[in-house]
Amino acid sequence: MSAPPNFMADYGERLVDNGYPVIPIMPGSKVPGRYQSGQWLPYPDWARHCDRTTKPFEVDIWQRWPGCGVGIAAGAVVGIDIDVLDGALSIQLGELAAQMLGDTPCWRVGRAPKRLLVYRAESSFAGRKRHPLELLARGQQFVAYAIHPDTGQPYAWPESNLLDVPLDRLPAVDEASCLAFLDAAWGLIPDEIRVNSILAEAPSSTWHGPSDPKGTHEAIAAALAWLPNDDLPGNEWITVGAAIKAALGEEGRDLWLDWSRQSRKSGQSGRADTPERRWASLRPHSAGAGKIYWLAARRGWVPDPALTLNGTVAEQMAQQHPAAALLAKAEATPLPPAPEPKPYRVPAEVLEVDGALRLFLDYATRSAVSPQPFLALGAAICLVGAVAGRRYRTPTDLRSNVYAIGIADSGGGKDHARRCVKRALYAAGLDRYLGGEDLASSAGLLTSLQRHPARLFQVDEFGQFLKLVLAPRAPAHKAAIWAELTKLYTSAAEPYIGAEYADQKARPRVTIEQPCACLWGVTVPGPFWSALEGGALADGSMARFLVFLTEEDYPERNEAPAAMDPPLDLVAALQGIARGVPGHSHGGNLAEAMESSAPIHAYTVPLCPDAEVAMAAVRRDATELLRAHRGTYATALFGRYAENAAKLAMIAAVSRDPARPVTEARDVTWAAKLVEHCIGTLLQEAERRVADNDTEANHKRVLEIIRSAGTITRNVLVRKTQFLSKREREEIFEALVEGELVAKTIQRSATKPVVLFTFCKIPSDDTAGDPSA
Repeated sequence: MSAPPNFMADYGERLVDNGYPVIPIMPGSKVPGRYQSGQWLPYPDWARHCDRTTKPFEVDIWQRWPGCGVGIAAGAVVGIDIDVLDGALSIQLGELAAQMLGDTPCWRVGRAPKRLLVYRAESSFAGRKRHPLELLARGQQFVAYAIHPDTGQPYAWPESNLLDVPLDRLPAVDEASCLAFLDAAWGLIPDEIRVNSILAEAPSSTWHGPSDPKGTHEAIAAALAWLPNDDLPGNEWITVGAAIKAALGEEGRDLWLDWSRQSRKSGQSGRADTPERRWASLRPHSAGAGKIYWLAARRGWVPDPALTLNGTVAEQMAQQHPAAALLAKAEATPLPPAPEPKPYRVPAEVLEVDGALRLFLDYATRSAVSPQPFLALGAAICLVGAVAGRRYRTPTDLRSNVYAIGIADSGGGKDHARRCVKRALYAAGLDRYLGGEDLASSAGLLTSLQRHPARLFQVDEFGQFLKLVLAPRAPAHKAAIWAELTKLYTSAAEPYIGAEYADQKARPRVTIEQPCACLWGVTVPGPFWSALEGGALADGSMARFLVFLTEEDYPERNEAPAAMDPPLDLVAALQGIARGVPGHSHGGNLAEAMESSAPIHAYTVPLCPDAEVAMAAVRRDATELLRAHRGTYATALFGRYAENAAKLAMIAAVSRDPARPVTEARDVTWAAKLVEHCIGTLLQEAERRVADNDTEANHKRVLEIIRSAGTITRNVLVRKTQFLSKREREEIFEALVEGELVAKTIQRSATKPVVLFTFCKIPSDDTAGDPSA
């Protein structure tokens, strides 16, 4: 049995790009859900998505949940739900909405001719319900892409859909206009389908089927088979007869006669009250099809889903439907194909920085032959973090120590920003902040920080370094480097106390007061991602790193790069950060303040009131993400979300005004956006590349080769997979095709057929539902 379609994997990312707040929907339902520990559960806190945009890394997680549908959290989005089965009336109400609210290009059909019209709210407001009409607004949601639980078919968008129409292009509505529409539309609703009381929706009897007395011949016959006429009393015999006649009229006569003749008394009394005579005299009243269905259900009858129980519905189905054109259009309009994987894109707003960060970003970009602004930003953050080390702190005592990694392919310009950092520090007379470019041992790392406790270590080929220090059989002096980096990261606000050795004279204990170790590593993708297969994601050590993956390995060349000499305003800005806040004592004069044992009193960078509110929201988001993904490696990343955002926001404030820094709301927003992007990068790339065992690693490696090519011939793919045996290769090819991750086609040619493999989509089966899988 094939897996249910994963609509979140197909459409979630594009919907978020278009501005829609998406939420995960449990397969086969209309209910928001979460996939945890191999099963779907309701998502009780989904309504929080009504008040904020969806984060890219949330979609990266949800798209791995099997069969995940896509819902839209209302708030910025408004839905007009017309829950009417009368086709002509449904069309009339849709036209009224177009007149009063605007003609929206996006409307959705689940069970035709019911429809839902999608609008944009000028400002958020609460919804209303006047059954069968509903105004879906803040605090509510609707399903956009999923399998309808009643029809078993995907929801249809007969005209435009949300993938093609960004939120800001939908007609805008306000609360008053929507309520006016509800009033006008309610006046068109017939009394028999209005519901003015919540009690009116409750069943009036034990039968939960159709309330219409009319039934269908097939359904009544099926129910009577469960009602044996074993010499019933006369009154019960007559009750059933009246119900049959009410349900079918004269068409029920044969069923009545056949059922009556089951009795041994039939034709034996010699009386005139035969079934034929009684049928003519029956006068139906309150009992009808529902009575027969109820009696049969009490005896175990379960209606076949293919049966139509309601006679009125059956008559309507036999006629030309008033909404036949609408139905035909919905059926003829299949769901749009899943969008092609879009190029990796860095959010433009994360590059909108000022102060020293902006000065360095411009310097590194203009002087580069292959400009990489995102990598330059990562280097700039580490640079400012190191120079600001031990001088500034957040109100929660976080410091400016940052670990970051820049990733780009060979020849893509990843090393240029590293060279610019060195030149800028030398020009500013701050070269003492530079640590070694290779970490040979943990002892060497600590010795460097003893000499100057605020240091920036720039490590080339960081992926190879990771593979070396994280290898299961790594030399002890190499493996210890990773452990020391982890300890140093958490010791920035307190004394770092090293290991005790027996020979204190030869190996004295290392103590460093509030060390600020910043690290900027650059690497090509392959070695870095393969290094993570050792468990660095699961144990949380990689959660300390911000990952800057370039959006373009080979950008457009700058044919006239600027000079490599650092601009004077950048030099002055770095010197100002190194001086710190005028009049604030850091624990001694400028020289003494950078002694490893010097007492440190860092300046507390305050948050303005708006920044306090923004930072509180980030902390709430972090807590919610931790709760939602308890038990997976993703919690290690989310555990550092608020901490990294607070650090970066402070660095932004110091970059702008080192003499009197104040963290503003825009700093928090920028920092949170950047951290979200870095977390999303780890989640997205780890799903594609990181494996827990050799077999999974080989599958992902082959899939990545096909994904990078888009379409590749079998011969070329065989040459690129020589690391596999013939048997392994064939098994992997077959598994990828059977899993519908890769499509296999045969192209005819003049000589011999050519076998092609085409990448389809990311994995979305049950094994990918848990980020720890």
